[in-house]
Amino acid sequence: MEHLRHIRGRVDQIAEDMGELKHRMSGLEQSMTLVKREINLSEETDARQQITPDKLAERVGRIERRLELS
Repeated sequence: MEHLRHIRGRVDQIAEDMGELKHRMSGLEQSMTLVKREINLSEETDARQQITPDKLAERVGRIERRLELS
């Protein structure tokens, strides 16, 4: 009977530890989601910043053609 009580106590402790691990994993998953969102936003910003110089180069090219500079 004493062995069963000991086993039961260990099972309860393992169940408590598993609950804590699940809670911590949920926090990590949420953090990873935020990190992924930040990376995506950063990539979008980089893409937008690249478009601006491209548009400027296109506009300068048109101006040069109109003024017959090229």
